[in-house]
Formats: sequence, C-alpha cells, structure tokens
Amino acid sequence: MTATEVFESVTNGGASDFVAVVEVLNKHSRWCLVGGLAVNCYVEPVFTTDADIIVASSALPEIQKELAVAGFDVTPHEHSVNAQMKGSELRIQFTIDPRYQAFLSETETQSVLGVDVPVASLSNIVRGKVWAWSDPKRRLSKRKKDELDLIRIGERYPELRTLMPSQITDQLENL
Repeated sequence: MTATEVFESVTNGGASDFVAVVEVLNKHSRWCLVGGLAVNCYVEPVFTTDADIIVASSALPEIQKELAVAGFDVTPHEHSVNAQMKGSELRIQFTIDPRYQAFLSETETQSVLGVDVPVASLSNIVRGKVWAWSDPKRRLSKRKKDELDLIRIGERYPELRTLMPSQITDQLENL
C-alpha cells in the first residue's frame, strides 16, 4: 500500500476529501498548506489528521459555499473556518489570522497525499509554528505538537534555528 492509500484507509476517506478540497481551492485565488502536513514535506513525516490551509481572505466565503455544496460540514470558529466530510477523520482548517496572508506570496509545489499543492516556505512554516506554540490560549497538547514540529525542523535545518525562541533552540543545543 502507498502512504496515500494508508491515509485514506485510516482516516475513512481523508485522502479523497483532501483531493476534493484541493479541486475547490485551485478554482480560486492563491492558497497554501501550512501546519503539520506542510512540515511533513520538509522533514520525516508524522501522522496528522489536520490539513491547515491559508487562502486569500477575500476568497474564503465562496470557498465555504462550494465546500458545503460538495458535502462538507463547514463551521466557523474564532481563529479558523473548519470543514469536514461526514464520517471522515480529516479536518480541514482554514486559518483566518491575518498574519498568515503574507505566506501566500512564498510557496513551493509539493506532493501531499498524492496531489501537487502549494506549500508555504519552510521559514514561514517556522514563523507560523512559533506563533501557534507561543499562544497561551492554545491547548497544551497542541502547543507541544508545535514544539515537536519546531524541534524536528531545527534538527534538520540548523540555519532556521535563528527564527525559533530560545526555549526551543536550547533543547537542540543540548543534543
């Protein structure tokens, strides 16, 4: 089995859902993947059932409508708009924090779950992970996952440690 087939099986259709979302997004303005799936493009992958996505903020209302028509449950939250197909384990999260809009101008194409998608630059992924890790309102388990992602990146790309807080880089220096 391929990694995409395993993901499809484990998430009850998550890879197919991801392809459906990509098809909708590709009809609109710029977008890019951030978060754990994006980190997996640059370092040894770990399993995640979230797809964190940035879209041009002006396009999000139309994207929400199209996803709802395609069968996704679309739910607005304080910091995101989430979409999920009934029965699927894949959670699509559109980040609405305006700081992330700048990420759209610096992407590269990567293969994710069997489809080519724009992925935020690694330096921007680090910035986003630092923002998420630093957010005291975020659940501890999520912040620890962000910390692990930063450590994984710092191990593989020591030149990016300058973008990370000392609480992260101090752990890397002790290796």
